[in-house]
Amino acid sequence: MASDIDIARAASMKPITEIGARLDIPEEALLPYGRTKAKISADFLKNLNGRRDGKLILVTAINPTPAGEGKTTTTVGLGDGLNRIGRNAMICLREPSLGPCFGMKGGAAGGGYAQVVPMEDINLHFTGDFHAITSAHNLLAALIENHIYWGNELSIDQRRVTWRRVVDMNDRALRSVVCSLGGVANGFPRESGFDITVASEIMAILCLATDLEDLQQRLGNIIVAYCRDRSAVTARDLEADGAMTVLLKEALQPNLVQTLENNPAFIHGGPFANIAHGCNSVTATATALKLADFVVTEAGFGADLGAEKFFDIKCRKAGLHPDAAVIVATVRALKMNGGVGKDSLGSENVKAVTKGCANLGRHIENVKQFGVPAVVAINHFTADTEAEIQAVKDYCAELGVEAILATHWADGSAGTEALATRVAELAESGIAQFAPLYDDTMPLFEKIETIARRIYRANEVLADKSVRDQLRRWEADGFGHLPVCMAKTQYSFSTDPQLRGAPIGHSVPVREVRLAAGAGFIVAVCGDIMTMPGLPRVPAANHIGLDDKGQIEGLF
Repeated sequence: MASDIDIARAASMKPITEIGARLDIPEEALLPYGRTKAKISADFLKNLNGRRDGKLILVTAINPTPAGEGKTTTTVGLGDGLNRIGRNAMICLREPSLGPCFGMKGGAAGGGYAQVVPMEDINLHFTGDFHAITSAHNLLAALIENHIYWGNELSIDQRRVTWRRVVDMNDRALRSVVCSLGGVANGFPRESGFDITVASEIMAILCLATDLEDLQQRLGNIIVAYCRDRSAVTARDLEADGAMTVLLKEALQPNLVQTLENNPAFIHGGPFANIAHGCNSVTATATALKLADFVVTEAGFGADLGAEKFFDIKCRKAGLHPDAAVIVATVRALKMNGGVGKDSLGSENVKAVTKGCANLGRHIENVKQFGVPAVVAINHFTADTEAEIQAVKDYCAELGVEAILATHWADGSAGTEALATRVAELAESGIAQFAPLYDDTMPLFEKIETIARRIYRANEVLADKSVRDQLRRWEADGFGHLPVCMAKTQYSFSTDPQLRGAPIGHSVPVREVRLAAGAGFIVAVCGDIMTMPGLPRVPAANHIGLDDKGQIEGLF
């Protein structure tokens, strides 16, 4: 079969005005970026409030493995499948980061015959949202340094400046830096560092804000530093929130594109699924629910991170009520969870598949805890055997959940008809009784423990007294109602990335806690999680370039 980029390049794309017309979006409400992508105007968004919402479907997955799971591809394939069976559906995805595109993971536009297009634009600069977020973040960093340089009227303790800088690239050399070297004219030297743009609190804020007023309020609430008396200094104290809002004015508006089958898709925002909540923007999801009868969206990494944060953070804050969930699994990944090495995945091994299903079963149980009915999508690979596929179906049947083979990568929407039909039935059944895992009033440390015990199946949470004291101080300062965002490895239910399957009885060490006052959640940093990834020995960038016709090659 042709490569992803060749399939995308051969797509017959419709003008974005035609895609908008399918959603009853008038041409004047589209702000075009070329012929095949556009933003939706803020004025149009305001006029949607009176419409009823469609059905919301979450696509999540088992813990990621090097074997591949295909969550985004399945999201696209399911959206196309729902349209194929006559349902008015659209999808909502996150925007890809440049770091993974040039690193190891590649892009995030789907794959095979289940992609969003124009694939090259989406995976690279797109409509400039990430550049705007990077600029707004680094403007705030510059204003902090400038304030200190010109007299420091707020009495900022330079040792307690918490706001770092960001760049949308994997660059391990920037994790820790010393800035303001070179003499008096350049300010006061201090240690700092860079995170990747998707880890910026501004990215999380953009994806949780409901309008420009809410955006500016949240930006102003960002805590950037502390004074010697430990009092917080915010972006509003530096009078930075207005200029930052200006830089993000267009970025807040959702981006409209299409699938290979010319079905509508919003791709907007992309918070890091480790350090933040890993979902596309509330604005895009809420808008899609007003424009379509079914909205299919995804959450980053496995259900222990992505789905939990989708339910406990995004849905809680936006008042969303999901109607169904799809848990993506592959036979290959289940084999890895069952102990098979990557080099042996092509050989039939029903025993390993069955053993690895414990990971899938844990995710099924967890999704059910939120009161959302689920179905399993077996994302098909060509080496999968009938016996292996049947083993997954039999295991899921014992848990009272249907597992359906999906061949969208090779067959497009024709490969998801059965999945789409079942998902539509679940979503329309009215059996969803969604509720977050914990109440707002629960103490912060108990929220961390609740997630660790009920989602990760840990025995205990390990945290120094300083961490617990910090949580209590935040509660005293009025932040105790905030949800908790767990930052841990995506590869395991534990904090050990090598511990696959469904471990129980482990400990969750909380290294530090951070207050994201603008985004509106507390981050619990567990284990060795990093906010600036590095490149692999042979990065994807080594194989990306232009061919003789000036077309991009090597992007995936």
